[in-house]
Amino acid sequence: MEHELKEFIKKCDKAIKQEDFDTLKNYYTDDAILVVKPDMIARGKEEIKQAFIKITKYFNNSLVPAQGEMIILKAGDTALVISQTLLEADKNETEYSMDRRSTYVFKKNSQGEWLCAIDNSYGTDLINM
Repeated sequence: MEHELKEFIKKCDKAIKQEDFDTLKNYYTDDAILVVKPDMIARGKEEIKQAFIKITKYFNNSLVPAQGEMIILKAGDTALVISQTLLEADKNETEYSMDRRSTYVFKKNSQGEWLCAIDNSYGTDLINM
């Protein structure tokens, strides 16, 4: 299971890097949320797709996400992933860290596939922002 979720997250990172947002949005549940920045949340697949388009433009179409250390906690059809997320981009200045401790919540759908329900690349740092 751990390997399965790690591979799933790699697919998501690859879709972001390739700017394949139609594929990316299908990796989310219908009611998923994405923390775009501390005071902004995208809800649902279409908002998430549009948010990633804006995020990519903010990073001059050069965003490359990758995961470092990862802890996966599973309970039934739900999993919490705590991950070191490393962002690279051709943008010298940004107000947010490019080395994050992300938290993701995944749920299995009726076909047994993992989908992201909560995507929070800021992790618990949201408390301090």
